[in-house]
Amino acid sequence: MNRPTAIGTGMMHRQSQLVNLERNITLYPLSNYTFGTKEPLFEKDNSVAARFQRMREEFDQLGMRRSVEGVLLVHEHNLPHVLLLQLGTTFFKLPGGELNPGEDEVTGLKRLLKEILGRPDQPTQNWIIEDCIAQWWRPNFEPPQYPYVPAHVTKPKEHKKLFLVQIPELALFSVPRNYKLVAAPLFELYDNSPGYGPIISSLPGLLSRFNYIYL
Repeated sequence: MNRPTAIGTGMMHRQSQLVNLERNITLYPLSNYTFGTKEPLFEKDNSVAARFQRMREEFDQLGMRRSVEGVLLVHEHNLPHVLLLQLGTTFFKLPGGELNPGEDEVTGLKRLLKEILGRPDQPTQNWIIEDCIAQWWRPNFEPPQYPYVPAHVTKPKEHKKLFLVQIPELALFSVPRNYKLVAAPLFELYDNSPGYGPIISSLPGLLSRFNYIYL
């Protein structure tokens, strides 16, 4: 079992070296937004086994997969809610997906948000990508992902980044017919890995460093 490494005590950083810990994020009420539907959006792979087989083939050609996901926040009664895509009755995920080879993370996330929640015949939403709030790695061609690179893993198979996305005051979301777009309160996600998985259930802690302005 690995134990913490003792590094001794050190001097505190000078005040001038401290970063600004006050970050304000504006949240608008869920009622500000309009929700429509569009044609179904299907995954590239029809099974978990097929997904990891494609990942294995692409890893041999392109190396580690890079993916991004957006954390979109609204509020109801001054309680922050995260917008999640729901497939079926028990599967939830953040909007996002795989980056193209050489694609910039912010550009790729905006492209994916338009593909998933926008319409080709409408102007692109003014998504403001705020912060990268988390990074997760997949060490093998298997479901488990970790917020660190596990020991002795030299070639992770996927690197995923989560970005906080500022939603405009007014917006139209076009949701694929095979999905639901749900607003989940942070208290519902907290410590609820059985219901939402380890990544989504970690969001309340990750988002606690922000100050929210409710309009």
